[in-house]
Amino acid sequence: MDDIPGIVVTGVSGRMGRTVVGLVHENPACRLVGAVERPGSDWVGKDLGEAMGGQAMGLTVTDDALEVMAKAQAVIDFTAPEATVAMAGLAAQARAVHVIGTTGLSDKDLEAIAAAARHAVIVRAGNMSLGVNLLVGLTRKVAAALGEDFDIEVVEAHHNRKVDAPSGTALMLGEAAAEGRGVALSDVADRGRDGMTGARTRGDIGFSAIRGGDIVGEHDVIFAGPGERIVLRHVATDRALFARGAVRAALWGQDKGPGEYDMADVLGLD
Repeated sequence: MDDIPGIVVTGVSGRMGRTVVGLVHENPACRLVGAVERPGSDWVGKDLGEAMGGQAMGLTVTDDALEVMAKAQAVIDFTAPEATVAMAGLAAQARAVHVIGTTGLSDKDLEAIAAAARHAVIVRAGNMSLGVNLLVGLTRKVAAALGEDFDIEVVEAHHNRKVDAPSGTALMLGEAAAEGRGVALSDVADRGRDGMTGARTRGDIGFSAIRGGDIVGEHDVIFAGPGERIVLRHVATDRALFARGAVRAALWGQDKGPGEYDMADVLGLD
């Protein structure tokens, strides 16, 4: 049993947290050793299975991440930036693989995560599906092949409870397009249009966000040129695909050296 990696899941009351818990619990290649929620959550102190509306699992939800990290080899984290940065430090102390699916991270947050990665494996991605990471690679290649006569627009759609925009995946795609063109996304991103904005700036990469219903995730990269358009698209219909990618990343990272990795590394796409 000790040879099977123990995984801690944070944010277990959330949609992704519950999905990850189910996959880890069912996977014979790993074991669930901790369930973490924010202080003040009514899940804290309850049996995880019962809190999820099922049978008891014999694992109590805690708000003390440090305690459960001591017996873990990996942590899977789809929470919020502040919580993720704190968890990165704890995971580094425990030398546990930290899989980060949290989006909306600031430059300061990323600096803190990079510092933690000097001591432990961190796998961070705005999206952990195989299809999206293939789309990222295709976006980079198409952007490199086409000149600035082709305008680039990234359009994303998510459920009405998503709190950040553009999505982490949209930003991944924008970064890929910018890399293909040999520019910095921060110099060419157009993330908001309203009113009399004037003509589109040549070379900009535009973003549009749609929020509604229970949309899991849809992303289009539009290359619009004179007389033609190329549209690259990914549609997710089940958030379990992101959870499966996260579990795969947690297991992949067990024999890797400290550093920052992404899903392209995990999937062998680089």
